[in-house]
Parts: sequence; structure tokens; C-alpha cells
Amino acid sequence: MNIDFHYGVIYAVARVGGLPPDAAQTVAHACQYVDDATTPGILRFAGGETFERFATAHKLIDYSNTENDKNSLVWTPFHFLPAGEGQTLQEKAVCRPDSVVAREVMRRAIRQRGAENALHRLGVTLHTYVDTWAHQGFAGIECKFNRVSRLEAGDCTPENWLARLAGATGHLIEHMESALLSEDLPVGHGAALHYPDLPWAQWSYIDGTGMLVNRQNLDEFVCAAEMACRAVQAFVAGSEAFESAPGLPANVKDALRHLLRTNTSNDDQQRLEGICAAVGTGGIPGLQEMIPGYVAKGPGSWKCDATGLLSDDDRGERPRWSEAFERSDYRCFHDAVKEHRFVVTQEILPAHGLRIA
Repeated sequence: MNIDFHYGVIYAVARVGGLPPDAAQTVAHACQYVDDATTPGILRFAGGETFERFATAHKLIDYSNTENDKNSLVWTPFHFLPAGEGQTLQEKAVCRPDSVVAREVMRRAIRQRGAENALHRLGVTLHTYVDTWAHQGFAGIECKFNRVSRLEAGDCTPENWLARLAGATGHLIEHMESALLSEDLPVGHGAALHYPDLPWAQWSYIDGTGMLVNRQNLDEFVCAAEMACRAVQAFVAGSEAFESAPGLPANVKDALRHLLRTNTSNDDQQRLEGICAAVGTGGIPGLQEMIPGYVAKGPGSWKCDATGLLSDDDRGERPRWSEAFERSDYRCFHDAVKEHRFVVTQEILPAHGLRIA
């Protein structure tokens, strides 16, 4: 999923689920920031203080993302949550929508609703949870299930899609084929291009086991939004039994389905603008307000607000540590990331027979 869902839709369902605007913004920002927090390592302050951070994503062109050990701690706990189903490591590592593992991870976040960074933890976990619908069938480790052949999506061939996307963004190689990506990027859904992340897409492929897979993204994305709303409702109510929460009202679900089906720009930023416009004009029943802007990097970002640093890799003067840093969204987010990663990799996955870290 892209920023249109992780920020725009999550903000909307958080509001429908009962969170006030400022809390919904924090949750949605944390949810999207999982895709943008690409700077790992120790943040060093001028006075000698230090703060540890974990990257929750890799930069677009970063060949280290093919190193399996790093994938285990980035792609697996945050983007391709294993379902723990099957017998072999590869089978257990495959992501499945709304799996038993995914629901347990969600419950553990709700359980921390009294923590100072509870909203950030909820946002991080919602990112992982809703991605189980978009990223189903793929894994965050090198895996045969990530291999894709005969990728089809209506009358749009992989070559045409890549050409259109390359023209729009300028960072993909025109005419690169899915089969080549299967060999060079055997992690996640790289070989399936961006089809898993497009809310309206209908597509199919042959996976690495020779099985034909048919995908209807719209139904999956609406279901993800429904369950995300239930998680928020349970968080607000103080109950871990989010599966039995009311979820989206029928008219809200219908409006969201229509929006996801018709908001079909290839540019995820334009799709986010479509989500914001719909919410701002009352396109979601019972919700008419401006969705606050999202800043990933630079001035106005969580990192810059907390540290004054503008660069991705902490170049420049070391910031001064202060109590304001301890209260910052940036610190709360990164502590939530550490908590989430520990719970997933050290507690929940091992209990389901899967050790990846």
C-alpha cells in the first residue's frame, strides 16, 4: 500500500473509529512514516547523548535490501508479516491477510493503549496489519513464493506498466520485465511491480510454485480499512477484542469503496490528494474536514522538529538533546518501532514456530 491508504484512508477510518483529529493525525502519520523512516543507527547528540533508531524501510534504490539478514528485521516485521502457516521456513514466512499472527500483533498494540507513545505504536502496527492484505502471498525473505511469471492486469502488460510508471516518476528502468525482477529482487513483491499496492487493480500471475494467483485488490483494500476501523474502535474502547467491534458503517464503506475504485492516478501523491479532497468535501458520510498535510523529510517533519536535522543521513551539526526531544513524535515513533519489532520477532513469531532474528 502507498501513502494514499497508509495516511489518507487510515486518517479517515481513525476518525470514523472514534479518535479526535489530532490523535488520528498522529496514528496516520506513524502509519505512513513506516515507509519513510530509512535512516538507521545511533543518533548522536552534541553533549554525548545517544538514541538508537531502526530503519523501517529501505530507500527505493538500495541494493542492501537484497541482503537477507537485513530483510528479516525490516521487511518481515513491518511490511510482510509472516502468517506462520505451513511446514517449512519459506511457507511460514509468507504473508496472509488478517492471519492469526496479524491479529495477535494488533492486540498487543491495543494492549499498550496507556503508554505515552500508544498512538504511534497503533499507527506502526496498523501499517503492518493492513499490508497483510496488499502483500499477501509474498514474503520478506528470499523465497520461491516471491517469484512471478505471466503477470497480467487487464490489457496492461508489465512492459506498458513500467513504461508508464517510468515516465511518471523517472526512477524505474523502462521495459524492465517481471521475470528479471524475480531473479534480481527475490524479496517481497518487487517482481509483481506496484500492482499489489493499487487499490483498484485486478491482476494475476503464476507464483514460484506454479500456481495461478488471481487478485482483486478493491475487495482486499476495503476489508483492510474495515478491520483497521475495528482496531481503532477497540483501542478507543479499551478492548483487545477488536474483531467484534462494529467497524465501518455501511454508507461509509460504500463511499470508501467508490473512492478507492475511481481514484486511479498512477501517482500515489495524486491519489492522496483525491482522498483528502473527498474527506474535505464530505465524500465520506459523517466526516467533513481537512486532512492535515504530511511531511516525510526536511522542515516540518517529525525528525526536523525533534532534532533540527534536515538531511536523511544526519549530516551536519549534532543536535542538542533536550526534554523536548523526549516528548517528540520522532522519539515516540522510534521507540514504538523498537517495541513492535521486538514483540513480532522475539515473542509472537517464535510462538508460531518461526525464528527470523
